[in-house]
Amino acid sequence: QVQLVESGGGLVQAGGSLRLSCAASGSIFRINAMGWYRQAPGKQRELVAAITSGGSSNYADSVKGRFTISRDNAKNTVYLQMNRLKPEDTAVYYCNADLLRAWASRAYDYWGQGTQVTVSS
Repeated sequence: QVQLVESGGGLVQAGGSLRLSCAASGSIFRINAMGWYRQAPGKQRELVAAITSGGSSNYADSVKGRFTISRDNAKNTVYLQMNRLKPEDTAVYYCNADLLRAWASRAYDYWGQGTQVTVSS
């Protein structure tokens, strides 16, 4: 079994900061890309930021310059530092990992359960 467990969501005022964490555990052989997605009520899930095992990252235009993704490969953990938060950042944030399980023949996508981020104006 593989689990992705997120933490760090909550309620914050506009202009504030939050840091999300997501730890992967289980019978993991290798983690390729990791990322954060979000889904606001009535909207489709969208990519916020992603990072490769080598540290290359990309961001949605809406969060560039405000959010920073990072990872600790030794801990199988990905982080999302969110600064200068806006009410439109309010959403459920989901962690995603493209990973290869031990003894598996190919990598698959795995998802966390989601963590709520609410930004008040």
